[in-house]
Amino acid sequence: MRYSPAARIHLMITFVLVMCGVAGGACLGWLLGGRVTGVLAAVAAGLGAGIGSFLSRRHVADFLRPAPAPAPAPTSAPAPAPVALSDGVGGYAEGVADAVLVSVATYQAAAFPLTAFGVSEEERDARRGVAYRVCAHEGLPQSVRVSAAAALEAVDQGADAGHAHAAMKALSLAVYDHRAAR
Repeated sequence: MRYSPAARIHLMITFVLVMCGVAGGACLGWLLGGRVTGVLAAVAAGLGAGIGSFLSRRHVADFLRPAPAPAPAPTSAPAPAPVALSDGVGGYAEGVADAVLVSVATYQAAAFPLTAFGVSEEERDARRGVAYRVCAHEGLPQSVRVSAAAALEAVDQGADAGHAHAAMKALSLAVYDHRAAR
């Protein structure tokens, strides 16, 4: 007989839970009252874990079942074009956009330190290199890419901290707008 992957996963989880219940019950019972109490506690814990797993099998199977496929589009409307990762759709692009925001913010913190000698020149160059590499990532949405370039330019100029702060604010709003568009 062939079982679905969800049923096999649930069976494996049930086996592990019952064995852990038996072992835990045996140890606790043995510590509290000896061998007989250990055996009784092991049986009770294993039986409880097995019954609990049996009663929750539908919920677990529903949780492990793959999502249903979307309904096909009507034939009168053209099918949408496949979206590439570089178009900035999905959680991948959100993660890349967040990484850009963090890397440019750390570069800004190195370019405009709070104390006069708070950041060494090597650290500033390292943070600049990381920021540029992350901003050049191909999975970055176009709106975030443009805002990141403006923020990097403002930080690179290094003359006006207010201008750099405004560019960073625009970058963070672009990342937020990209996330809200989903």
